[in-house]
Amino acid sequence: MSQTEIEIATQPGCWRRAVALAADANAPWRAAMPRPGERVAVVGCGTSWFMAHAYAVLRESAGLGETDAFAASEMPAGRAYDRALALTRSGTTTEVLDLLGRLRGVTPTVAVTADPATPVMGLADAAVVLDFADETSVVQTRFATTELVLLRALLGEDVTGLAAQGESALADPLPNELLETEQFTFLGKGWAYGVAQEAALKMREAAGAWTEAYPVMEYRHGPISVTGPGRVAWWFGDPADLPPGLAEQIAGTGGRLVAAGRDPLADLVLVQRLAAALGVARGLDPDSPRHLTRSVILASAGEN
Repeated sequence: MSQTEIEIATQPGCWRRAVALAADANAPWRAAMPRPGERVAVVGCGTSWFMAHAYAVLRESAGLGETDAFAASEMPAGRAYDRALALTRSGTTTEVLDLLGRLRGVTPTVAVTADPATPVMGLADAAVVLDFADETSVVQTRFATTELVLLRALLGEDVTGLAAQGESALADPLPNELLETEQFTFLGKGWAYGVAQEAALKMREAAGAWTEAYPVMEYRHGPISVTGPGRVAWWFGDPADLPPGLAEQIAGTGGRLVAAGRDPLADLVLVQRLAAALGVARGLDPDSPRHLTRSVILASAGEN
């Protein structure tokens, strides 16, 4: 079993710890977290950017304040926010650190990270450390899902049943048809679109697979043309919430619709497992994808 597969399998336990952490009213970082009514920017890179998107939609949908998600390198310089939330597993990602340095003394900042012995601790005004969800694999799985469980709990959502759903996703066998699939298109709505983007990234990273991700209503505006025999359209959400007629249209292409109906985070666990299995089947190392490192640390301007 690869390290990635081990880390995937430990997610339900991490989620339970995140729920307990969110319930700790005396946690030292709580006062630094986004407050109701604040205008908040959420930033990250790669997987953390997709988790930022999911959180931003959830927070704003809950009526807690305008919330925007950005890749850390793309946050507008002249836009004012009451608070910035930075998501960074490694605590060393250059774009995140540069942004926190730029905001220091201007906008209150809080980071969610896995490693307390990293530069992010000195640049953010406060930090939430989820060291129990840290990973050694380059491919990020349990840290990303654990931080989103924590953030959802802090928004007041009841996520106590998520761990059981994650265990269900770990127990389900991977269908042979999925292991033989040529192409995957992941679909989501609202915050689940961020999860769909993360699912596609996992398949690209671990398996080198041809994957795409779209808001579900955009799928018929062109992307459905790639679906056909031997290809999958994967819906993150309740099958009953699929747009009317879409299931029939997917069937008409000859493609396969996957709609497990779990919470999108729990369904993501199944995709993570599939990505790792496909990677191994293709002779790849899911722990160390081609051309990737655990953290992107860029040379400073002027360095050769």
